[in-house]
Amino acid sequence: MKVWIDGGICEPGAARVPVLDHGFLYGDGVFEGIRCYAGRVFRLEDHLRRLAAGARALALDLPGGVEAMRRIVLDTARAHGEPDAYVRLVVSRGVGELGVDPTTCPEPRVVCIAAGVRIYPAEKLAEGLALATSSWRRPGPDVLDPRVKSLNYLNNALAKLEARQRGADEALLLNAAGAIAEASVANVFAIQGGRVATPPPTDGALAGITRATVLELAAELGLPAAERSLGRFDLFDADEVFLTGTGARIVPVASLDGRPIGGGRGAGPLTKRLVEAFDALARSTGTPF
Repeated sequence: MKVWIDGGICEPGAARVPVLDHGFLYGDGVFEGIRCYAGRVFRLEDHLRRLAAGARALALDLPGGVEAMRRIVLDTARAHGEPDAYVRLVVSRGVGELGVDPTTCPEPRVVCIAAGVRIYPAEKLAEGLALATSSWRRPGPDVLDPRVKSLNYLNNALAKLEARQRGADEALLLNAAGAIAEASVANVFAIQGGRVATPPPTDGALAGITRATVLELAAELGLPAAERSLGRFDLFDADEVFLTGTGARIVPVASLDGRPIGGGRGAGPLTKRLVEAFDALARSTGTPF
């Protein structure tokens, strides 16, 4: 693991963030989780566009602009020295006064971490995940637009904690209207009758990079794919359900609230086709580092 901070690369134990940094105090900032495959950064430009858009929405400057962010990601991945890696790029509001006022923070802080890839255990990838519907609801866009990948993940963390306490692997979050938003750190997909569907950002779903890639791949494979509102009924009625995320890529779902989904075990045939197509794409494209 390597860390880029304050202009240079260091070991994690040597990285220091001041206690008055508003990212630490208030979750004021944005971040990106990025994957590297075979010495290339996957969809780096898409991640940087989303980071820049989220920062603009928060009136947060990117020090040095997008070009500096690109260089930092590549430098950190290179310093880590592994062809397959997970990179976390963080831009916080920076140091300010002990109060929530962002105008007391003159300079944003950038931190980038490159680490080994942590995914679900092999048996979970083979058998499928157990989901539990969370009692915590996803806040609406009038609270915080889901297109902003902010540092404040308390809603996600509480949902994940509740799911784990109930013996499930992952949480399913609904919005205030009862429609599916997403999992705690992943987007949700359902396949019914050969048609692929995933909730829209207006229902609380993050516009995930892996999610977008899967929608594109589904179209290339001749599978009708669209954003549409989904409820728990749609998951129970689905032939296949899977989650997508930068870290785990595409992971099948075996059950929801103790009830089997589809066959109740492992990836279905269309999910397997998408996994194969995604793996081939991820290992053949990207920005070299």
